[in-house]
Amino acid sequence: MTNDLSAAPSRTRTTARTPAPAPGTPASGRTRRAGTASLAALALGAFAVGTTEVVIAGLLPDVAADFGVSLPTAGLLVSGYALGMVVGAPLLTVLGAKLPRRRLLLWLVGLFTAAGLLSALAPGYEVLLVGRVLSALAGGAYVGTAAVVAAGIVAPERKASAIATVFMGLSLANVLGVPGGTALGQTLGWRAAFWAVTAIGVVLLAAIAALVPSMPRERGTDLRRELAVFRRGRVWLALAATAFGWAPFLTVLTYITPLLTEVTGFDDRTVPLMLVLIGAGMVVGTPLAGRLADRALLPTLYGALAGVAVVSALLLAAVHSKPAAAVGFLLFGLVGAAVIPPSQTRLLEAARGADNLASAANISAFNIGNAGGPLLAGAALSAGADYTSSLWIAAALGAIGLALASAATVRTRPAVR
Repeated sequence: MTNDLSAAPSRTRTTARTPAPAPGTPASGRTRRAGTASLAALALGAFAVGTTEVVIAGLLPDVAADFGVSLPTAGLLVSGYALGMVVGAPLLTVLGAKLPRRRLLLWLVGLFTAAGLLSALAPGYEVLLVGRVLSALAGGAYVGTAAVVAAGIVAPERKASAIATVFMGLSLANVLGVPGGTALGQTLGWRAAFWAVTAIGVVLLAAIAALVPSMPRERGTDLRRELAVFRRGRVWLALAATAFGWAPFLTVLTYITPLLTEVTGFDDRTVPLMLVLIGAGMVVGTPLAGRLADRALLPTLYGALAGVAVVSALLLAAVHSKPAAAVGFLLFGLVGAAVIPPSQTRLLEAARGADNLASAANISAFNIGNAGGPLLAGAALSAGADYTSSLWIAAALGAIGLALASAATVRTRPAVR
């Protein structure tokens, strides 16, 4: 495997970025406003993807009753989506590699919207499952491509903040989209949630067409060149760091209800409030990490991964006190979300020459973490461990993620900053 940056393909790019106008001029203000509008449109797409992924969880009993299937069978609508994200992000990115990026985004949003419509109209469980998988295929590729586009429409020193803005859409989905969609589905029927997502998709199509600048495909970009990047050991280490560094988040959230009710002593009605606290932490952590990563990428990445491990470990004691648990989970949301911008930015640096495919692969890594962490926690519970086991597993996974990120840096010592 190639170990040094000098062996990476040189970057000869044709981008939509134009020379920055002089600060304080009217053109400078217009350029910044246009960039902000573009990032907002891209973040709206991430909001739609994040809402669609999780909103079904609160509606599973209704879906199961409507179609006459068991709750575990209905649960495949959640795991099927995760699998679609893992496979779809790199697959559709490869298939669309020859398209200009804005056109690729429009095709992906079109597929995502059509899948939402199919889900809303599904006459049976099997059709709904197909709609979910198609939605995940498009959603995974969209988030990866949107992150690359966001990094390309701002100055290099604002790259991490731009990526953070896109992922802020995912954070807001947890705070607003999922609770709102769940309430809508419980009030008007589960299909109403999918009608709402479909409507957002239509708005998103118009927003991207109007606000996101045209970005020609990179000169010389081809599938063989992009795949060649994965011969670099540092790329695989960065992907593994993403998977392990993000895995603690869903490891804890999957079993947070029994943890809070059986260990902390909260009643069921308090659990949604705790989830809102975690979401609030995410809304703070995502842009904060983006700004810090623009100034010092590696310290921000290391600090976020260490924070996940440390806060997870501290929660082992904090969950025995209601006030301490509330503070602890707020911090958990903050440090958990802080992992995302520097991880995505670091991967793009490690995989220079294959931004599209590498970004999509990192989305797959996030979703592998989403699946793997809860699987480990579930195995621990099945073996007789108590509900706090998810916390020490999360702490261990975060520590492994930190070690992997450090190892990736050792292999790219000339590139660290």
